Amino acid sequence: MMEIDSIRENIDNKLASIKNLDELTRIKAELLGRKGLFSQLIEKIKQLSKDEKRIYGQNINTLKDYTENRLKAIKDKLEDKQREMEERASWIDITMPGKVPLVGKIHPITKVISEITEIFVSLGFSVAEGPDIELDYYNFEALNIPSDHPARDLQDTFYIKEGVVLRTHTSPVEIRVMESQLPPVRIISPGAVYRCDSDISHTPMFHQVEGLMVDKGIRFSDLKGILTIFIHEMFGEDTAVRFRPSYFPFTEPSAEVDICCVICGGKGCRVCKETGWLEILGSGMTHPQVFRNVGYDPEEVTGFAFGLGVERIAMLKYGIDDIRQFYYNDLRFISQF
Repeated sequence: MMEIDSIRENIDNKLASIKNLDELTRIKAELLGRKGLFSQLIEKIKQLSKDEKRIYGQNINTLKDYTENRLKAIKDKLEDKQREMEERASWIDITMPGKVPLVGKIHPITKVISEITEIFVSLGFSVAEGPDIELDYYNFEALNIPSDHPARDLQDTFYIKEGVVLRTHTSPVEIRVMESQLPPVRIISPGAVYRCDSDISHTPMFHQVEGLMVDKGIRFSDLKGILTIFIHEMFGEDTAVRFRPSYFPFTEPSAEVDICCVICGGKGCRVCKETGWLEILGSGMTHPQVFRNVGYDPEEVTGFAFGLGVERIAMLKYGIDDIRQFYYNDLRFISQF
């Protein structure tokens, strides 16, 4: 009995030292584990006489029940304490002002594409889309740019494999649309395009919106009227517009379209290179060979096409001088729009 009393005192001291659940687990193993204290005490029974075994065994079982009950009580108390601490840590004072979550912003490129699309849709155009990975035929040959044409050198093309490219413009969509339907056609084709170029005014991926109108009796004056309306809607009715002769293999005649510099008001500045004008898009009457390539009769129908860079429009509209700002993913920049 003296040994049992000593063991009980030792157990009480161990249980009193428990401060957390990790210590509880460790001491529980020391006392009730396979190689713990009670396993060792039970082994001693073999050395006792029959009468001693009965008395000793009863005392050991009583002490073991006592120990298990104490451990359970301590565990319940520690778990309650831990739960209370967790609840206190997650407690919310509903009388305090709330935290307003960050709200997403529309990216300026997406915003400008939407504005451009809305203007042309209001003029009767529909939106057409095509693949970013394009066949050489649709990206070049069908647009009157054969393999030996010098215009290919200006495209800086990404080749996936022979005959397959990342499209350098969205004009292939126009070819696909004309192949799939008869005139009249009135579409715009916004989307990403890719060229091997990167500096403050160029990125390897950028966005274009190309447009096409085909019908009987379409004239250059229709092209000028549509684009003038677009520019006035985008930059204001007082924006001066001019058309300059130019060259594109898929239009004839062709023209570059300039607007009065929105930075200096036409007086001349660094942005417009002191000319007072800014180039914003290319255009022209669809080349007869392009019509032949899609099965249209150039004697029966005429049409015009145009293409503009979305980033260029956005830079002019918002006064941005570095195209790479659109792709840095800087929330300070994007949140301004």
